[in-house]
Amino acid sequence: MKAFGTKLNRLIKGGSLTRQEAKEMFSQVLLNEQPDAHQGAFLAAITAKGATPDEIAGSWEAIYELDTFKVSPEVSGDLFENCGTGMDAVETFNISTASSIVAAAAGVPMAKHGARAITSKCGTVDILEVLGVDVEGDPSIVQKSIEGAGIGIFNGMSPRVHPVGLGRILSKIRFGTILNIAGSLANPAMPRCGLRGVYSKDLVVPIAEAMSEIGYSRAMVVHGLTFDGERGMDEISPSGKTFAAEILQDGRIETFELSPRDFGAKPVDVRHLAPREDRVEEAVELIRVLSGEERGPKEMAVSINSAPILYIAGKVENLSEGFLISKEIMRSGKALEKLGEWVRAQNSDPLAGAERLEYLVERAAN
Repeated sequence: MKAFGTKLNRLIKGGSLTRQEAKEMFSQVLLNEQPDAHQGAFLAAITAKGATPDEIAGSWEAIYELDTFKVSPEVSGDLFENCGTGMDAVETFNISTASSIVAAAAGVPMAKHGARAITSKCGTVDILEVLGVDVEGDPSIVQKSIEGAGIGIFNGMSPRVHPVGLGRILSKIRFGTILNIAGSLANPAMPRCGLRGVYSKDLVVPIAEAMSEIGYSRAMVVHGLTFDGERGMDEISPSGKTFAAEILQDGRIETFELSPRDFGAKPVDVRHLAPREDRVEEAVELIRVLSGEERGPKEMAVSINSAPILYIAGKVENLSEGFLISKEIMRSGKALEKLGEWVRAQNSDPLAGAERLEYLVERAAN
């Protein structure tokens, strides 16, 4: 306890940990070897200070080595992950989930790793459960879904995925911590490509550096702003500028800014992207977007966030092409078809899942 407390004091005073120190401290938290007061103070202190790439990598290493059920899906091409950290200032519908489905429909193998809502109304696991995906099943079911349907999600709060301590910690807190970053990186399938949204501009480069350090070969980290620049979001902004850092094939990290016009799109007001209060209604609205019926701000937001996935995966030559193809995928019905494949593939009861989705699709059509 004394050694842990000494390092904790360093964090409270604004100092940093080495990767090994972060790994050791986080290991003790995961294994419940420190009092609850120490565990909570550690998570709060390192989050408030702002985690360094070494601290993120060390925390990820502890979670991945000690507390992650590992699988190795056999797919054609590199596995890709798309997720956001949460903790941002703009609450939207689940853009990353819809974008992942569009990307999967374009042939990009998607291995998602998400959680239930902690700082938002509806997390990716919550919305997919409503849609009919089995989010509490064994990781082997997720692996088969990735291999069969080209997409699957590991529930980051499930003891079947993280059996030691991650789910225990997440179930007890209702504020964002370094777990939103390090925990989400501990994907059981360990994809090597990704699009990751973060809640602060200051995290864009550090997260890219941490992802490069733990083995990502191609990825983009983004933080978007509203049109007035006052609020940030863990997505590519359909309203204002986006700060981005891209991990290139040769290992370099390139930073740049994006705007909706770089995709060939007109900016939209983020107020049109707000989620519904009721999760069933939110699921119905997501179906309307994926089926190409919405054709408005939400379709635009999904398209500019799936475009980089298609670009990094080598499916398109540039972001504007990715934007157009993403819209075509939704309007052609392929995205909704892919969701149906996913529901049937990642399910201990495929018939029940399919019936659930069919009911929601009928509601969306009326």
